[in-house]
Amino acid sequence: MNLDEFAELSAGHALGALSPADRAAFEAARAEHPEWSDIVTMDAATVASLADSVALVAPPLTMRGTLLSQLAFTPQDAAEAPVAPIVPPLPPLPRDVVLVETQPIETVGDADLLAPPADEPPHEQGANVEPAPNTAMIQAVSRSNWTRGLLGLAASLVLLVTIGFGAASLGQWLSRPPAVIALQEIEAAPDALSASAEVTGGGTATAHWSESLGKAVIVTDGLPSIATDKTFEMWFVRADGTPVSAGTFDARSATTELDGALQEGDAIAITVEPAGGSTSGKPSTEPIVAIPTA
Repeated sequence: MNLDEFAELSAGHALGALSPADRAAFEAARAEHPEWSDIVTMDAATVASLADSVALVAPPLTMRGTLLSQLAFTPQDAAEAPVAPIVPPLPPLPRDVVLVETQPIETVGDADLLAPPADEPPHEQGANVEPAPNTAMIQAVSRSNWTRGLLGLAASLVLLVTIGFGAASLGQWLSRPPAVIALQEIEAAPDALSASAEVTGGGTATAHWSESLGKAVIVTDGLPSIATDKTFEMWFVRADGTPVSAGTFDARSATTELDGALQEGDAIAITVEPAGGSTSGKPSTEPIVAIPTA
């Protein structure tokens, strides 16, 4: 057995697909050539890697019953025998047509076409003739194609699973909320900053901002409960103390981008306002949290 034949058997052994005769030949060659052990180790690692990358999924419990019921009601008729076409009789010949006796045409078979001309001497026996493949050669080629096909199928399944996970990840990435996109942009900015503070009544608030981008995002967690006719309103408090509304949100735990542009020296504050936000354009209550950015 040469190295290529051993490699094919090693692939089948790693997949658990060898016949008893092939397994015996594999073990004998493995004992005779210990220097080929690296091939066995590599094939086993490849199959293990392919198996670990595919999650086990149990078939539906109803699959067996569904298949059996379909087989019970599916006709199992044998193929109908071909029916010979009906050839209509030929019309009668006109009276002035004379039939001429013809000679039978001598047919030529495939053997006659392949036979050399009579004046050409036959080739010498065994000259330039490729020997017919023996049984061992045919089995080696079949085994090689079969094991390569199994490895290719396994690799294709892994590729399909990988593509499926990649497509799902891409879909999640494309469906990100605008506030999450803004937060990622801020975190990627060279001047990204953040600060956290305790909220009056419970919970925390973390502000993320970038002056170069002019953007700010606030992440809240566990804010106190408020009435259904109330809402949380965000504010930019300028350096001179002027409040500028930056939008509202209702969730106690949320990631929200502030409307408007952040300016140098601003503080970020949250108040509890009537539903829809303050009607006066100014806070109607004391802030429950205020985070300076300077």
